[in-house]
Amino acid sequence: MALMSKFWNLVFFQLGWFACVLGAANHQVFWPVIGSLAYIVFHVWRLNQPRESIHLLSRVLIYGVLTDSLIAYFGFLDFQDSWPVSFLSPIWMWTLWLLVGTTINGSLSWLRGRPILGAVLGGLCGPLSYEAGIRMGAGSWGSGGQVMGLMFLGVVWAIAVPLFFYWDRTPLEQGLVKNP
Repeated sequence: MALMSKFWNLVFFQLGWFACVLGAANHQVFWPVIGSLAYIVFHVWRLNQPRESIHLLSRVLIYGVLTDSLIAYFGFLDFQDSWPVSFLSPIWMWTLWLLVGTTINGSLSWLRGRPILGAVLGGLCGPLSYEAGIRMGAGSWGSGGQVMGLMFLGVVWAIAVPLFFYWDRTPLEQGLVKNP
């Protein structure tokens, strides 16, 4: 049961990522954000400890909004859309951070207890995800340049993955037992 839950978590994470990025590239983020948020609500509802999950997702969201907004403010990222306000990252990016939060007790749960591996994978895969989104048209590298932008994102994600596991207090065997 838990293996299928992790599989579906990965599938819905990827669907949400592609929907939000393609939506941003085409200036049509409403439905991708709504669909992804519906999955996130369903994900939390199905967990054994929804309150702890909401707490983790809140922290992940704050971390993501702050780091993306700062990287954009300093000129390393330029998002296609500035809604809800121009000095923060766009709402579709907020949704992507929440989707990442759902993977901590889902498809990425195998990284629990492996902070160095989590930092390495986060530092590599996080920036590659941004590069893919930019190549799909959801944003661009700012005046600070691609190399420095990738380096800053690498640091952000190398910190993020182990930090999210540190923040999470859900025992592995309880994380996705009920969550498809």
